[in-house]
Amino acid sequence: MAGQYRFIPQMDEEQIAATQLSGLQWTVKHVCEGSPFYRERIREAGVDPEGIRSLDDLRSLPLTTADDLKEGYPLPLLSVPEQDIVRVHASSGTTGKRKVLSYTQKDVDVWKNMFARCYELAGLTPMDRVQICVGYGLWTAGAGFQLGCEHFGAMALPVGPGLIDIQLQMLQDLGSTALCSTASMALLMGEEVQKRGLADKINLRTAIFGSEAHTPKMRRQFEQALGLESSFDISGMTELYGPGAGLECEARNGIHYWGDIYIVEILDPATLQPVEPGEVGELVVTTLCKEASPLVRYRTRDLTRVLPGPCACGCCMPRHDKIMGRSDDMFIFRGVNIYPGQIASVLELFPELASEYQIMLSRREGLDHMLVRVERLPEGGQQVDDVRLAKAVSDEIRKQILVRTEVEVQRPGALPRSFAKTKRVQDDRGED
Repeated sequence: MAGQYRFIPQMDEEQIAATQLSGLQWTVKHVCEGSPFYRERIREAGVDPEGIRSLDDLRSLPLTTADDLKEGYPLPLLSVPEQDIVRVHASSGTTGKRKVLSYTQKDVDVWKNMFARCYELAGLTPMDRVQICVGYGLWTAGAGFQLGCEHFGAMALPVGPGLIDIQLQMLQDLGSTALCSTASMALLMGEEVQKRGLADKINLRTAIFGSEAHTPKMRRQFEQALGLESSFDISGMTELYGPGAGLECEARNGIHYWGDIYIVEILDPATLQPVEPGEVGELVVTTLCKEASPLVRYRTRDLTRVLPGPCACGCCMPRHDKIMGRSDDMFIFRGVNIYPGQIASVLELFPELASEYQIMLSRREGLDHMLVRVERLPEGGQQVDDVRLAKAVSDEIRKQILVRTEVEVQRPGALPRSFAKTKRVQDDRGED
């Protein structure tokens, strides 16, 4: 496949490393000249902006966090004059001040090229019709998917989230060939396509999904329900331009990230030291050419690991594993640290169960209780002994995660559905 790409550059490891070093040197100099916040932080760390000589010097730089962005509201990390800003986007946080990120025209141009790379890696062509089912407005999602689609040269169908009847109408009348959404939205669309008997009336071949953790079972469900040939996990965040920071390839062996545009570190979230090669840790990113709101060692809170070696697909860009969850998604139950993905992994072991689940935490008489609600697959019908199945799931959670839980097996479609990210954990324990 090497050489056939229009948007993805062909670079070897040495070229990527050289690009990263020159980009790191530029970024440190740029933020020290243009950002009072970064200038003070880097001075406090005792780093000479002119003293970056190798990529190892990255570790001497201070970390940046989401709190830094919130405290710098409304235009945090700003490193250019305000008149150079052509756009802002903000995170979808629901508490406190939003994280607002600003963009110069160059930042927008870099972003649209990053996103065009994603469409290219997914095997799309200018003949594809791309139905965009993610949020528009302040969020980066809709704007990014559309910007990249138009730059790539395919037809954008900017429907946005929700609006299930319009979504299905567009699938049929305009013959959409690619769907861009969250995994939850793709699952919901698949269920509706099956319920309404539309499987032979749509032309979808590809889905690009992201924004939330997913399980292999969830993915298989929406691929089958929508009749897809392939689907691709996309990465990104508002702070790092938006979605389009990387994409899974046909090999489905990790996400290719654009190593010529940002540097990846994997740190232990507790010690903030690099983990051993291949170990899971927190993704920390440093941008190499971002002008308005650069990131210097930004803690994303996403959990993943770097995947070494070349990929079978032929793409030269480095890879990290899929996002396995967030370090701040962890909850403590009876002294045990638990990530929602651990519960999802247990549910994967039971072919009778669908991919949807919900974790309910409560406190009664001073003792924590956990209820895990799951759905059985439609084909299970009444042949499934829900009581037996619930006990088997509870026993397996006890075996693998070392906590006792109550499990409820519910009918298909009983749990809440979402057009965006599905909320997996409801913690009603309050405070001691």
